[in-house]
Amino acid sequence: MAEAGRAGGSPATARHPLPPRPPAGRGRAVQVSVIVPVHNSECWLDECLKSVWKQDFKETMELSVFNDASKDCSAEIIEKWKIKLEDAGVPVIIGSNGSSQPRGVGFAKNQAVIQSSGTYLCFLDSVFTSHGPTVIMPTWFCSREWFFHVGKFDEGGKGVPEDLLFFYKHIQKGGEVFRVNHCLLLYRYHPQAATHSVLEGTIWNHRVRFLEDRVLSSWTSFTIWNAGKQGKKLYRSLSPANRKKVTAFCDVDEKKITKGFYTYEESEERPKPKIPIRHFRDATPPFIICVKLDLTGGAFETNLNTLNLKEGIDYYHFN
Repeated sequence: MAEAGRAGGSPATARHPLPPRPPAGRGRAVQVSVIVPVHNSECWLDECLKSVWKQDFKETMELSVFNDASKDCSAEIIEKWKIKLEDAGVPVIIGSNGSSQPRGVGFAKNQAVIQSSGTYLCFLDSVFTSHGPTVIMPTWFCSREWFFHVGKFDEGGKGVPEDLLFFYKHIQKGGEVFRVNHCLLLYRYHPQAATHSVLEGTIWNHRVRFLEDRVLSSWTSFTIWNAGKQGKKLYRSLSPANRKKVTAFCDVDEKKITKGFYTYEESEERPKPKIPIRHFRDATPPFIICVKLDLTGGAFETNLNTLNLKEGIDYYHFN
């Protein structure tokens, strides 16, 4: 990933650069455009572009870089790698924001896409937070046709999780995800990452609104699986109409179950809402599950499997 401050990914690489590829053009369409937004990236840019140079992809690809008002040596590094990459048969398209102020990641990525020509788009950047998207940005790519069908990235600038919002629009328009069970990238995470400008609360609120729109809008009632911190946080984050649909919390913690209910103290209603807390075997689906996977030695997964429920109908994960 080349954008300063954002977590850096490097696509799957071969051990050594391969011989030059047959050049694109001359009737040969570009299959893959590698999309790289750049802003003050001199610390990571060499490693990022080297990863493109080392690709073992044997068909036609190009690099599309958009330099978003960098004030460091990023432009010089890009020009240096343009020569090396084009010698290796990888065309390089360079765009830039000539103003003194950066327009943001969404804008830079959109511009890099617009100036590129590949049938498929591979994004060499990412956002990651503790409550971030299930499928983080550098692990997926899509067709150019689908990208413009979804409608490009949000250009709101700093603090906007443009990749998460794009992914939600992708799902809303009927898009799917196909998993590749191989490790295909190296992921860089560092303290200066611009991903830190995206507040945890911003991510959380977007996720809750998406849940309400996509799932809860068609449910008349449901149970929140987790009577602890995360389950209660979800309950408090719901709209008033969706809070009224919560018939119970469920858990395996005997202390919580023995307590019997959760009182929503922040409510202005009188009397304050009291939501029952039940053992998961006594709870009624559908469930919104707020328990993280792979953290209980398989105990949660075993409990869920005993109920013989169908994901996407009887429960959804929100974890």
